[in-house]
Amino acid sequence: MPTKIEKDSITGQETTGHEWDGLKELNTPLPKWWLYTFYATIVFAAVWVVLYPAIPVQGWTGLTGWTARGALPAQMDAERARQAPMLARLREVSAEQIAADPELRGFALAGGRVGFANNCAGCHGAGGQGATGGFPSLADDDWLWGGSFEAIHTTISHGVRAGESDEERGIAMPAFLTTGMLTQAQVNDTADFVLSLSGRNVEPAAVERGRELYAENCASCHGDGGEGNRDMGAPRLNDQIWLYGGDRASVVRSIAYSRAGVMPAWRGRLDPAMINMITVYVHALGGGE
Repeated sequence: MPTKIEKDSITGQETTGHEWDGLKELNTPLPKWWLYTFYATIVFAAVWVVLYPAIPVQGWTGLTGWTARGALPAQMDAERARQAPMLARLREVSAEQIAADPELRGFALAGGRVGFANNCAGCHGAGGQGATGGFPSLADDDWLWGGSFEAIHTTISHGVRAGESDEERGIAMPAFLTTGMLTQAQVNDTADFVLSLSGRNVEPAAVERGRELYAENCASCHGDGGEGNRDMGAPRLNDQIWLYGGDRASVVRSIAYSRAGVMPAWRGRLDPAMINMITVYVHALGGGE
């Protein structure tokens, strides 16, 4: 016998005839428009699978033969052609001239941001903040080799102590303990004097012993007052910015065994236009001069 259709006494909605422990199920079918839309999506998916490479079978490209990977070369060629005139202009001028031209500057900042993220952020940080351990911040005004457009461009182009360019940056600091130039006690005293240059509270006797040692071994590069020397890449020692850490142990380690951070020469690796764009971007991070 067919199931007797009843109506719920409260809502007036027909029931399905099912009942569980006195609870009856209301018969509330989906709206027609929703069902038709659902069926349409099924038809659309079936057509898509036939036309395009949606079936996970090797070699299946659909009836159209179109693939995103196959279309990419043409898209990249079109994008290169679109950018070619601007890139040609960027190669012909200096970074300083680019920064002075609003149109070139806008393009260079956008391109330089991408180039920096792809090639520089791994060491210098996504925002150019640097990191302890030999990765200088590019967002402040403390520069080892100078923060002008020309200086930044030279550093990027030729690198630092990478052995890849005759014009590379970098003069090696002696390992004073390893080479026997200083004893461990003298290294400690020199470190105490260096710390005093930045206002640290250090034992006066150690500072006085380290003063003469500093003058004999360090001042020629770092300056009499620890002001640094950009021509040699010798960092300032009289501020609170430390490339390898400013605690006593780190300073002792630097004097005793030296530090020799390396940065690759990007000339030859990157298009000259990209080097110019990264130069403009780095200069704009906040510490450019």
